[in-house]
Amino acid sequence: MGSREVLGQAARLASSGLLLQVLFRLITFVLNAFILRFLSKEIVGIVNVRLTLLYSTTIFLAREAFRRACLSGGAQQDWSQTFNLLWLTVPLGVFWSLLLGWVWLQLLEVPDPNVVPHYGTGVVVFGLSAVVELLGEPFWVLAQAQMFVKLKVIAESLSVILKSVLTAFFVLWLPHWGLYIFSLAQLLYTAVLVLCYVIYFTKLLGSSESTKQQTLPVSRITDLLPNITRSRAFVNWKEAKLTWSFFKQSFLKQILTEGERYVMTFLNVLNFGDQGVYDIVNNLGSLVARLIFQPIEESFYIFFAKVLERGKDATLQKQEDVAVAAAVLESLLRLALLTGLTITIFGFAYSQLALDIYGGAMLSSGSGPVLLRSYCLYVLLLAINGVTECFTFAAMSKEEVDRYNFTMLALSSSFLALSYVLTRWCGGVGFILANCFNMGIRITQSLCFIHRYYERSPHRPLAGLYLSPALLGAFALSGGITGVSEVFLCCEQGWPARLAHVTVGTFCLGMTLGTAFLTETKLIRFVRTQLGVSRLADKTS
Repeated sequence: MGSREVLGQAARLASSGLLLQVLFRLITFVLNAFILRFLSKEIVGIVNVRLTLLYSTTIFLAREAFRRACLSGGAQQDWSQTFNLLWLTVPLGVFWSLLLGWVWLQLLEVPDPNVVPHYGTGVVVFGLSAVVELLGEPFWVLAQAQMFVKLKVIAESLSVILKSVLTAFFVLWLPHWGLYIFSLAQLLYTAVLVLCYVIYFTKLLGSSESTKQQTLPVSRITDLLPNITRSRAFVNWKEAKLTWSFFKQSFLKQILTEGERYVMTFLNVLNFGDQGVYDIVNNLGSLVARLIFQPIEESFYIFFAKVLERGKDATLQKQEDVAVAAAVLESLLRLALLTGLTITIFGFAYSQLALDIYGGAMLSSGSGPVLLRSYCLYVLLLAINGVTECFTFAAMSKEEVDRYNFTMLALSSSFLALSYVLTRWCGGVGFILANCFNMGIRITQSLCFIHRYYERSPHRPLAGLYLSPALLGAFALSGGITGVSEVFLCCEQGWPARLAHVTVGTFCLGMTLGTAFLTETKLIRFVRTQLGVSRLADKTS
């Protein structure tokens, strides 16, 4: 498959499911806003910080390295060995869930059972749900490798919606159940997620007439199960070694990704109520990152991994592929920068209004607005880092990945120390400032790698980080106008003033996007081309 065909599939994977994802996220957004009005800050803190951290840590440590290694395989990949390697995530998940569950129950502060009942049950069920989700890992990797566009979006979105509906029902009718509610909802989420993949592939492999079935590296559903033969090794040792390299990196990356939750959980710098407010703001602020940046990062990581040969200099590879990769990287960087700047500029003036609409006075009257404004800046860095790292990790050799681990180790240590110091000084904002510092370091590392990678070639993809003066001026003007509008119109003057504030923001946003449309013609052409490829692929699939 040529680089442009792979690019078309990656664009399809990133864009075709976006509307579905936005629709499903909108439904869960409304349900979560409803649920928040019936919960205490303490329960929100325990569920969203303490128990979710247990689940995410188990999942991340058990599968992240396997995913990256198994999706980096070339055309000669032995899928039987790959599936065998992926099934090792299940016993690894059992190990981590038991170890971390013991820590959560025996070493951490246990909340007051009168305020947060059934904490022990919550720990057990959240750990179990992580293991259940790992049962679907071979199906997930196969779906990603084959770029099945809508399966991932529908499976995850359907699971989230059912989880939110069940939570809302129990919170409204059986609020005394406490953490039983969220434990059952979490277990339902993982079970439905795995079943969606299993049912899809069972039906697909059972239909010999399906064109998709004919392109799969397996012919029966049993081919995805562990397979032991004497003719070859149980796993591909090259993939296994790469997995170990990614595992060491994943352990450090998890500290950077969830670092503030670890500090809150193990060092008790915030009480459970403040943890709840911080986590709500964090989830609200990262909503766009999850909707837009994460699908782009996952999809184009696959594109770069398939087009470029890992660890090989750009001058020694097929130049057409190198040129396509450079053009795509440049456009992605510019798209990420524009999206991040838009969120930062307009998010600053509309944070308080958004929190008041979403969660009421519990969020908008305290530290919530300051937290969300700070997070808007962090989203800009997240956007750039997602693009740069998806290229870097796809192009790095195993040795370079190992060397990068040392940098991640230093970042992890500095992040934990900086988070503790800044949080003691300025509360929850300290977590966001520490994240910004470390994200800036990670971006710098990736930019240096990209510069070295293309240094001896005629391509300069980092030009995507330069915007026209006219567009920068439009952003600055919009930021000033919306800032003044917030002072005079929001948020104590009633709904007519709020609507006027929204109208001002809409006008400024239209002006900024219009300027971008006129000045960023190359980016507009790239987006139109990929959307056109995506629509054509949908029609022919």
